[in-house]
Amino acid sequence: LMPTPWPREPTGQPRPAFPRSTPTEPMEPTEPMEPARSAPRGGEALLRELEVLVQDVVRTSSWWERHGVDCAILALSLLALPAGFLCLRWENALVFASGITILGVCHYTLTVKGSHLATHGALTESKRWSKIWLLFFVEVCTAFTAEHATHGHIKMHHAYTNVVGLGDSSTWRLPCLNRYVYMFLAPFLLPIATPLVAVERLRKVELGTALRTLALISLGLYSHYWLLLNVSGFKNPSSALGCMFLTRSLLAHPYLHVNIFQHIGLPMFSRDNKPRRIHMMSLGVLNLARLPVLDWAFGHSIISCHVEHHLFPRLSDNMCLKVKPVVSQFLREKQLPYNEDSYLARFQLFLRRYEEFMVQAPPITELVGLQ
Repeated sequence: LMPTPWPREPTGQPRPAFPRSTPTEPMEPTEPMEPARSAPRGGEALLRELEVLVQDVVRTSSWWERHGVDCAILALSLLALPAGFLCLRWENALVFASGITILGVCHYTLTVKGSHLATHGALTESKRWSKIWLLFFVEVCTAFTAEHATHGHIKMHHAYTNVVGLGDSSTWRLPCLNRYVYMFLAPFLLPIATPLVAVERLRKVELGTALRTLALISLGLYSHYWLLLNVSGFKNPSSALGCMFLTRSLLAHPYLHVNIFQHIGLPMFSRDNKPRRIHMMSLGVLNLARLPVLDWAFGHSIISCHVEHHLFPRLSDNMCLKVKPVVSQFLREKQLPYNEDSYLARFQLFLRRYEEFMVQAPPITELVGLQ
């Protein structure tokens, strides 16, 4: 790789740079296709070598480490919900705020961490239970469609990470908004936009699937509303709906920010000239520094172990954290990028270069000798 400087280097291993970048217009999404055949086999050999190291760690790990820790976090979030609803009955401002906080954190733990792990089948090794958890976390808790969550996240984002027009996180771009509206106000739209987008996507699925999704989404939303009225003691529908919005938007800002921080602004590739998987993931994915609340609510695979997650997507959050030293050491020994940065540093970078990252078409990165 030719050594030319990057505009901004995250902390950790210095990034390689690339000799040529040219703007391009995003392409329409298509079905997953085979990787570019012109790539050298060195990338495959490196990935196999890393897989052996990671499999050794997984093989020696207990069920508790592989699945139990994350299942326990999700179970605790479910068990904490009654306390959150009961706190909202109190007129004391501190207790009421505690109820909002409990419900908000539990909501994002179930909808982000739970849905993410369920989409990857990382909660259990049983296919039947994986399907049940997928429907529960994605449709009942998140109010989205399981089919489109799987297609968009697994078949597009993971299969074509940072490939322009396919898995380049372009769905998070809203060029019509300026930087301050997008970074500070747009996240409040997420609780409202999510079920509306889900209903719009139902036009593209079979009738039986659409009816099931509508029933499960309605069940989740109405259950939240009913509990606020009958357990928390809200006297009118508008106050209950306002509380629903407040709890469902509690962590909306970091959720939106994390989704753009970890891919946008990193190398982007064309569909026909992309590198092998290990190079694509090491170049196009970034880990954020650990943040206790986000680690709990979003999961390690989304926050501090995102590189590991993209390389081994079926590992649970706890296992991603466990293999993190192995992966980081391997990539650094092979002189491959291991991108890391803090939440604050990425936030400042995106505010400063918002037009370049979020409005303009991303440049295509070409890696000499790797395509």
